[in-house]
Amino acid sequence: MRNLIDFVQRHIHWLVFLFLEVVSLVLLFKHNSYQGSVFISTANALSGKVNELTSGVSSYFNLKDENIHLEAENEALRKQVLELQAKEEERQALAADTMVRRHLLPTYEVVSGQVVNATLHRPNNLLTINLGEADGVRPEMGVVCSSGVVGIVYLTSAHYSVVIPLLNTQSNISCRIDSTSYYGILQWQHGDPEISYLNGIPRHAKVKVGDKIETNGYSDIFPAGIPIGKVIKITDTSDGLSYSLVVKLFTDFKTLRNISVITNYTQPERRALEQKADSLVQRIEN
Repeated sequence: MRNLIDFVQRHIHWLVFLFLEVVSLVLLFKHNSYQGSVFISTANALSGKVNELTSGVSSYFNLKDENIHLEAENEALRKQVLELQAKEEERQALAADTMVRRHLLPTYEVVSGQVVNATLHRPNNLLTINLGEADGVRPEMGVVCSSGVVGIVYLTSAHYSVVIPLLNTQSNISCRIDSTSYYGILQWQHGDPEISYLNGIPRHAKVKVGDKIETNGYSDIFPAGIPIGKVIKITDTSDGLSYSLVVKLFTDFKTLRNISVITNYTQPERRALEQKADSLVQRIEN
């Protein structure tokens, strides 16, 4: 207590000065509207800066908790995306099987699989699928998807197969115009992966833009009626004797994932009979 009294006595003039300053400022801001408004504005600005700084410091120290929360949300979203992708692949696979079975006779079966590798921009593109001899797949079997024809199996191993797709200049698939039943050979010209050409259509055929192109069933690889594409343009061949139809393919090879391989159990019997007939014809001609 003695020390406090000594401090007051030594600094009494400074204490009185500060007291009078405070009293004068209070009287100034209280009884003068302009000075009062300036004080309030300054105080509010200073208070806002202090609150902003405090909030920034608080947010900085809370970043760890927020990051943990965001990571948990991201993990949940990733799981949802994976679940949706799995459901979509399952839906597409089911759609492929449904489409194929709708066109197949009892002598046909399908084996479902997926594309694991593909090229699109080469003259002779190839697809690799995760089905092989262990799954009953053999060369010269047809491959389709939910949209239509994909191609023909070329090589097989135990668990994988290489497919010659429609996007291959060596691919030649016999198909017909649905509205007229006229048929020709579908051939791809290196370029647009969505466009192919149906050649050999006679000029008297009543064909129009929008007509659907489908398999004609003349080979033992595809049954009749499997969709391939639609006519978007009608042109003449170089010799002018027939039409060349520009066909927009139904199969989107850029996003192709789920496929099915068609197995025809009558194929060996049919080929053996046709080979026997060819031999007889050759004997007669010789």
